[in-house]
Amino acid sequence: MAKSLEDLLNAGVAGRTVLVRSDLNVPLDGSTVTDDGRVRASLPVIEALSQAGARVIVTAHLGRPKGEPNPKYSIAPAAAKLAELSNLDVVTATDVTGPDAQAKAAALQDGQVLVVENVRFDPRETSKDEAERTEFAQELASLAGENGAFVGDAFGAVHRKHASVYDIAKILPAYLGDLVKTEVDVLTKVVSNPDRPFIVVMGGSKVSDKLAVIENLIGKADKLLIGGGMVFTFLKAQGYSIGSSLVEEDQVDTVKGYLEKAPSAGTEIVLPTDIVYAAEFKADAKSEVRPVSDIEGGELGSSGLGLDIGPDSAKAFADEITQAKTIFWNGPVGVFEMEAFAGGTKAVAEALANGSGMSVIGGGDSAAAVRTLGFSDDQFGHISTGGGASLEFIEGKDLPGVSVIG
Repeated sequence: MAKSLEDLLNAGVAGRTVLVRSDLNVPLDGSTVTDDGRVRASLPVIEALSQAGARVIVTAHLGRPKGEPNPKYSIAPAAAKLAELSNLDVVTATDVTGPDAQAKAAALQDGQVLVVENVRFDPRETSKDEAERTEFAQELASLAGENGAFVGDAFGAVHRKHASVYDIAKILPAYLGDLVKTEVDVLTKVVSNPDRPFIVVMGGSKVSDKLAVIENLIGKADKLLIGGGMVFTFLKAQGYSIGSSLVEEDQVDTVKGYLEKAPSAGTEIVLPTDIVYAAEFKADAKSEVRPVSDIEGGELGSSGLGLDIGPDSAKAFADEITQAKTIFWNGPVGVFEMEAFAGGTKAVAEALANGSGMSVIGGGDSAAAVRTLGFSDDQFGHISTGGGASLEFIEGKDLPGVSVIG
């Protein structure tokens, strides 16, 4: 059983330096945070430690800076948002483990919070070489001093063997943060003991990203509702013409196998019956609603492409969700960023918000979608902070950043 934040607090943290791996990987428009969900989710653990008198050092990544400093990916806007949303005394370092981080770590007072620069500015963070990662983890650990501790609270990164997530937990006394613990508890319930009917809504652009998830859910979920760009690989597997819609030709046979296997395993795969079919991938593109049985038979012919599930399908999906006792949703079912093609995703979100079942939104684009479309987090049972991590958990994979603490 992994040691928890409560265990650390009970042991006493006043005057000790605690290194917290948080998830501050927020979307930015320049230096403006456009969705602060992950910052808000990270706050409770940091605040609990600060209030208990710990000197808190926060490590986090933002984007993919490719192992070198890049102002575009500075953690500073996320650190500023952390301060703005709390009463914490937050200071920031201009480097990760360099002179500024070292000096500011040494000068920390009880209750203060230091956010060091983006850990991915150092190539050793994501290195495949364990010795390199360990070296970097030791530098991070040295910021915490002799009596330091580590709290892993970045669920969005626990599926990676990265220095600040995995290797650090082998060096400092390690504890599982409440955010990660909650994520694991919720997803374990979904996978291992869901109240039924258990419905899974899968969207997003690529079916290849979700193959292992779909395979693991066949026989576990009562119904799999498929939307998004990935649906056209399913429709092609059924022999339908799909115009110029996104398709992964190399996955058609795999998908055929799923369609054949699912019924005997007790899982129904539900596909749309109509599609919003557009002339081009543009917000103001001319579009028409076409039945999947005759997508190319309208005005746009074979040159159009599907950008959303149609209104009949949106209603059918919503009806299924409303009747479910457990719902896991990963991936928008249309191009929700464009108003003309957001109808399906909005219908799914509304059904989740209005239903009585336990709803779990699997992070990533799905979380961004519900916020973009005007929903608040408290309208849903649980919004995961980690799209990739939640998918890998649903796949049945080990999460290194969790198991190293357990």
